[in-house]
Amino acid sequence: MSVTAKDVKALRDRTGAGMMDCKKALEETGNDLEAAIDLLRSRGEAKAAKRADKAANEGAIGHYIHHGGRIAVLVEMNCETDFVANTDDFRDLARDVAMHVAATNPQAVSQDRIPADVVERERQVYLEQVRNEGKPEHIQEKIVEGKLRKFFEEATLLKQPFVKDPDVTIEELITRISAKTGEKIEVARFVRYEVGEATNEAKD
Repeated sequence: MSVTAKDVKALRDRTGAGMMDCKKALEETGNDLEAAIDLLRSRGEAKAAKRADKAANEGAIGHYIHHGGRIAVLVEMNCETDFVANTDDFRDLARDVAMHVAATNPQAVSQDRIPADVVERERQVYLEQVRNEGKPEHIQEKIVEGKLRKFFEEATLLKQPFVKDPDVTIEELITRISAKTGEKIEVARFVRYEVGEATNEAKD
């Protein structure tokens, strides 16, 4: 399987490694993205991965008010140093994430922050759906798991496609800026206000 420029870009967005390193890793792993990520990490070439265990105690609040003033969002973005927190790249990222939250209204920052009872309720709904559709019993659970993955992609901020560039998820966008700045960057929490609606507050 040939390695395309899109494949290389996807790997670079996930790892922050150089273009040629990404291309070689994909070629060596038969274009398997996850295997290529592991290979780059083992070689110390995945810049974002190397920052994973660092403490992110600095940062900034990104904010966005939708035209008309009916929706407002605050997002706490964390990084390792106040130097990076004050860069244009970091502040632009915080503002972009706040704007994205205003547009998509995610339920949580990440999958592990969605309450277990919410996940179980979704699971039961999907299970009832596949039963009503007459799907064979031996594949029902597999179908339900697929529906749950789709639910997490739609409901969690990090897995959502970025509204300004749907080819990139918010997680990949953050990884890209993390690699550029050389620091760990993460979303700590967000709160979304909409006139006439309950406040949506999510923490990671």
